[in-house]
Amino acid sequence: MTSYPKPALRHDWQAPEISSILDLPLPELLFRAQAVHRVFHNPAEVQGCSLLSIKTGGCPEDCAYCPQSAHYKTDVQSAGLMSVAETLRMAETAHGNGATRFCMGAAWRDAPEGEEFEQVVEMVRGVRRLGMEACCTLGMLTQRQADQLAEAGLTAYNHNLDTSPEFYGEIITTRRYEERLETLERVRQAGVTVCCGGIIGMGESRQDRVGLLRELANQKPHPESVPINMLVSVEGTPLANQKQADHLELVRMIGAARILMPASMVRLSAGRLSMSDEAQALCFVAGANSVFMGDRLLTTPNPEMDRDRQLLDKLGMRLMEEPVTAAPHGSALIENSTVATANHG
Repeated sequence: MTSYPKPALRHDWQAPEISSILDLPLPELLFRAQAVHRVFHNPAEVQGCSLLSIKTGGCPEDCAYCPQSAHYKTDVQSAGLMSVAETLRMAETAHGNGATRFCMGAAWRDAPEGEEFEQVVEMVRGVRRLGMEACCTLGMLTQRQADQLAEAGLTAYNHNLDTSPEFYGEIITTRRYEERLETLERVRQAGVTVCCGGIIGMGESRQDRVGLLRELANQKPHPESVPINMLVSVEGTPLANQKQADHLELVRMIGAARILMPASMVRLSAGRLSMSDEAQALCFVAGANSVFMGDRLLTTPNPEMDRDRQLLDKLGMRLMEEPVTAAPHGSALIENSTVATANHG
């Protein structure tokens, strides 16, 4: 196997540099991304993840893309927090279907104190007992809450930046960009790995995509997990009639994210249902090494597990059999990586 030099992890990327990467001829972008990818990861493996909405709808935030916002009239039916037992049954099913990471999402602006939060803590403990990575996205956290989740064994906390600081106000007015960054800092302080990415196709410019990548790539350390989503337009939201982004733009974003954040897991997330097998294959070539499995992502459709397995079989790829939980600061990612065989965290 060809050996590639290991690139240094940088945290000082400037917008013109990122723009030049994103604008590369696609064959060159894919070549550079794949060369980096092979240093830190096994190009034939992807991690299977499962995402469950444990509390649905009624969110006070006004995120323009989200059908769970109480500000919009959508088909999403609000539901209270699921029981611990039901959540863990879903986790067991996901585990049996090949997922090694189980993500739990609750439509809150701020994670609540009291009994509901204690239930989530129990869910985290239960998922970890199953031998899976546990990830949560619960809105903003206090430091005490972040510490409690860490003590329960939480692997990762998802809190996306969504878009660039400049475009953010066009999408969300109920939460400041700085508040998102503050929550990420509390997660870091607790010793939990960070899952942080964004969405394309919301009407942002190419420069806004550069701005998002710069915010992600200049975090120190890099987010261990970087989900790249494509907008799934939902009737009733302000972005219901937004034209879908070109799938090759998603490929470019994934390739640029791989080059900028070599050791991170880059997750092919929302929007896959509209993509052909060929488009998804290009995303894997560009450096995506994780997919969300199951027929729903929170409240939006997603390819069924059988289709995912068929696609991976067709590509000669496979799901990772074991979770590889990264230590904070991505040290496990780097220490466990080789050119020939690498795992994810």
